[in-house]
Amino acid sequence: MSTTQELIDVSERRSAHNYHPLPVVIHEAHGAWVTDVEGKRYLDCLSGYSSLNFGHSNPKIIGAAQEQLKNLTLTSRAFYHDQFATFCAGLGDLTGKDMILPMNTGAEAVETAVKVARKWGYEVKGVRPEQANIIVMEDNFHGRTTTIVSFSTDPDARDNFGPYTPGFRIVKYGSVEAIREAVDADTVAVLFEPIQGEAGVLVPPDGYLTQVRELCTAEGILMIADEIQSGLGRTGKTFACDHEGVVPDMYVLGKALGGGVVPVSAIAANKDILGVIKPGQHGSTFGGNPLACAVGNAVIEILNTGEFQARAAELGEVLHARLRELIGHGVVTVRGRGLWAGVDIDPSLASGRELSKALMARGVLAKDTHGSTIRLAPPIVISEEDLVWAVDQLADALASFRQS
Repeated sequence: MSTTQELIDVSERRSAHNYHPLPVVIHEAHGAWVTDVEGKRYLDCLSGYSSLNFGHSNPKIIGAAQEQLKNLTLTSRAFYHDQFATFCAGLGDLTGKDMILPMNTGAEAVETAVKVARKWGYEVKGVRPEQANIIVMEDNFHGRTTTIVSFSTDPDARDNFGPYTPGFRIVKYGSVEAIREAVDADTVAVLFEPIQGEAGVLVPPDGYLTQVRELCTAEGILMIADEIQSGLGRTGKTFACDHEGVVPDMYVLGKALGGGVVPVSAIAANKDILGVIKPGQHGSTFGGNPLACAVGNAVIEILNTGEFQARAAELGEVLHARLRELIGHGVVTVRGRGLWAGVDIDPSLASGRELSKALMARGVLAKDTHGSTIRLAPPIVISEEDLVWAVDQLADALASFRQS
């Protein structure tokens, strides 16, 4: 098995079809570029859904992983290891929080946030036993575990996976009044994405995050920000909440925290919240393992320089300016912040997948979502020249559909 078609054929026969990949088989990658098994190069404009914010094979991150691989990869949390304290202290400082609870995947981090919020509600806020509720948003995407799909509004993620976990109230994203109307004495938290990624890079109205913060404070409930995709430099700030100067009670982090090398996730909160977790009440064999912490430490060091945040902000202005020029030329709407954009295509021209395949043919990898929308999120290491070239390929692909 060496050719693209051979590898795809076997993959389709021997793996569950829980994804619908574009027909490309990647073999190696450096920076913002990947190369397939037949030697063709593509500009990666997806970045593993923000897992690769710092680029493929980032030397600092790869170096940290290689060094740790030679020493120690796993102890489980049955013992301490020498990377753990640095990781927790560093991520705590980056988030401004007292404590960290590390896991592996983003979905695990969200599940952890739900468990902690409920326990906090019973033991600190004093809500009625078994009655805690969490307010969540329409069109959310927090993962695909059983609990998380219980409050999804995406039929693909939710349908036929019941019975569903109770305790969630779904409200309109971007409406503080909708949250206010849903709050009662047993509400323990509001869980939201500062920018909804899977939904098409939906940015809430100005002031929304500030108003949610004020409401949560007034009602005595936790503000939980899922910054798994939006955090760690992607939007031009360390966290998307930083654009309004808002600090949530709990950050949910993942993806870029692992530097594109290993799965690393965590929640960050102060001791009055995370202090409710006691030994034996939550855990993971690989959560906070030495290799993950060593990689996470390298990521934290990168973010502490502020270089990548500034670069995402600068290149984001270039990206959005160029994309806005395409409105009326096959593009209906452009949304996003920093080096992250959702582009709605005129559905009479092409679907998002059709456009993604046309971009692939031109050497650009992107991904569709919800029919006629594509998402662009290149590694922050991308050059301005390559970024402009990618948008030029988008313009060319759209022109080809208009002419056909």
